[in-house]
Amino acid sequence: MAGHSKWANIQHRKGAQDKKRSSMFTKLAKEITIAAKIGDPNPDMNPRLRLAISNAKKLSMPNDNIKRAIDKATSNAVDTNYNEARYEGYGPGAIAVIVEALTDNPNRTAPEVRATFNKNGGNLGTPGSVSFNFDKKGLFLYEKKVGDEEKVFEVALEAGADNVEIDENGYAITCDPNDFAKVMEALEKAFGEAQSAELSWIPKSTVAVDEETQAKLDKFIEAMEDLDDVQNVYTNVE
Repeated sequence: MAGHSKWANIQHRKGAQDKKRSSMFTKLAKEITIAAKIGDPNPDMNPRLRLAISNAKKLSMPNDNIKRAIDKATSNAVDTNYNEARYEGYGPGAIAVIVEALTDNPNRTAPEVRATFNKNGGNLGTPGSVSFNFDKKGLFLYEKKVGDEEKVFEVALEAGADNVEIDENGYAITCDPNDFAKVMEALEKAFGEAQSAELSWIPKSTVAVDEETQAKLDKFIEAMEDLDDVQNVYTNVE
């Protein structure tokens, strides 16, 4: 299921984020800045910015911080030259890994990402070396209480979603990245804000790992997420 591991990660990441709130604020501010810079600084007209602000508020990021991040994007006096970068490789247990980063200095970020792979029993690959086994999708997670299956399926599919899956946690709704904004708008209108909404790399097939490998992988992901420029880490673990 597309959202299964994502549901599991929500609670895990919440605990980690609570401990690293300052670092998370920095990462969220970067995303807000780049979203405002490449699009409209008005979140009502910019779905990526609206999503970034929503994610920031979920972590109780102060409104002043959010405003400063937007202002930074529109100010000619401040350098806001962040670049989006994607790194691919294999982590512990030959697990496929995609790392997304926002950086103002790729010459700093790439060696840091490579070193983190190497120190944790993995290796950084070339572009495309693992992404062929992933699909980039819009992914929305909703709890079951938002509505019955028939209603959720109807709203999601009419809005342009590719698929709706359900398990004991709730609904996982996926869509083409180009349809992300309109699907998000329709879902929010019908069911309110999603538990999680993002553009995500979803593996076409997954692998199961034993406890030892999972522990190594958790350590690797934590180390990767500790890097200032890293925004997201995706794997093909079941």
